[in-house]
Amino acid sequence: LAAGFFCYLGATRLKKLFGYDDSLDAFGVHGVGGVVGALLTGVFASTSFGGAGFGDGIESIGGQVAVQALGVGATIIYTAVMTMILLTVVKVIMGLRVSEEEEVEGLDIGEHDERAYIL
Repeated sequence: LAAGFFCYLGATRLKKLFGYDDSLDAFGVHGVGGVVGALLTGVFASTSFGGAGFGDGIESIGGQVAVQALGVGATIIYTAVMTMILLTVVKVIMGLRVSEEEEVEGLDIGEHDERAYIL
């Protein structure tokens, strides 16, 4: 339930707050859901919740959540750096955006000369 709630917020509120274009809500669902799931793994690893216990040297839920948060932070940094590298390469090779006319007209027509729906 917690992951679903936070994914909903990510898909609806974060997109409006930061103004990014994500028509499939991939970040709101997978990015936010992944972070919430990774952090809650630190909670539900506790034997109190039926988990297998914490990693070596970790004595509390807070300690395990801190380790999970460190992993989340490292993953976010790695992903951001690699995304920027890949976007730069794609931008140099073929560009990142279509023309404004194609965007308004729709990519089905602009890219494939097809209409998604014949109305």
